[in-house]
Amino acid sequence: MLGRHGAFLRAVFWYSLTAFGGPQGHMGMMIKLFVRKRRDVTEEELLEYSAFCQLLPGASSTQTVTLIGYKRGGVSLAILTLLIWLLPACVFMGIFSFIVQYVDQRALHRNIFQFLHAMAVGFLAYAATRVFRIAIKNTITRVIMVVAAILTYAFFKSPWIFPILIILSGIVTNFSSKRIPQVSNDRKKIRWTNIWLFLLVFIAAGFVSETARKQQWPDRRGYNLFENFYRFGSIVFGGSQVLVPMMYEQFVVRDKTRYMTGEELLTGAGMMQGVPGPTFSVCSYAGGMALRSWGPAGQILGCVIGVIGVFLPSLLLVLFFYPVWHNLKKYAVVYRSLEGIQAAVVGIMVASFFYLLKDVSILDNRTVSYVNILVIVCTFALLAFTKIRSPYIVGLCLLLGLILPV
Repeated sequence: MLGRHGAFLRAVFWYSLTAFGGPQGHMGMMIKLFVRKRRDVTEEELLEYSAFCQLLPGASSTQTVTLIGYKRGGVSLAILTLLIWLLPACVFMGIFSFIVQYVDQRALHRNIFQFLHAMAVGFLAYAATRVFRIAIKNTITRVIMVVAAILTYAFFKSPWIFPILIILSGIVTNFSSKRIPQVSNDRKKIRWTNIWLFLLVFIAAGFVSETARKQQWPDRRGYNLFENFYRFGSIVFGGSQVLVPMMYEQFVVRDKTRYMTGEELLTGAGMMQGVPGPTFSVCSYAGGMALRSWGPAGQILGCVIGVIGVFLPSLLLVLFFYPVWHNLKKYAVVYRSLEGIQAAVVGIMVASFFYLLKDVSILDNRTVSYVNILVIVCTFALLAFTKIRSPYIVGLCLLLGLILPV
């Protein structure tokens, strides 16, 4: 496998080191790398993967990368792809849990990381324009895109807005039977083991955690922590903007747990914005902070528990449900829904562009505002009109943040 897919896995590794901007920014980099440069998937396939993963709880960009590996080499390559994608960010955030007490928390968003937000907006603008020409082809898709964009922007912080919009958009395009005819797909094998394992771990983690709490096991915090993260990974829609408040309530507010202070958790969440890779990597940091009282070995164990607990549900769910989804596409009612679903994804991306843009200083008549505008425009132009690789664009933005004053 390493011989056949070595180049692909190296690409995944470099992607994991340069994928800034969260799920919204990741889409643009995936198009640049896996579609235009390597041609591992087509734009239509990537758009479908993204839409499908929005319907599932868990880390959507992680699930999308996993599906790219699944398409190339089946379940084994999908798992290896996932591990390579997770490793850099989770290792970095785990290390940060050790050194957070020595970091000037007020400087986290300054200097080297200051232009990454604007860069992510540029990546998102590029992704939206690329998928627009693929998904928006007629009046109904234009209407769906506009409505989805407005509703997403208005309810961006609601975790249910994404799956609801995608489902409703798929229903709308089924009112016409002429747009997409019925087609046949090669059936994929459904691995029932994945869903049974997901449910078994969910039930067992809850039972053991509750037993450990009631019987006051000495090491109960480790069992409780795994149950917390596995539950988060199983029910979270909407990415880290939903995950962080859930962790705040669980780890900070509750009197019986209180694994860390609110300032410590939010410091990790802030640092996560400047780290490439999956935003759920903040769980490596949170797990380490939760078990720091156990010493260095316990803190490393906490990082591992956080990573496995939050990402395992995403893996099991996507590997079970994607073959089901693929097999259902042979029915016209499901296949026609793809048109509306893809239009809704474009609308979500457009809304995400404006939602992220509002937090970027571009109208303050200051030097940083002009530089932000330049970063957004140049990022888009370099992606759209040149063959410059994404890592070089990231490096330029980091260098720009280092040499320019805040």
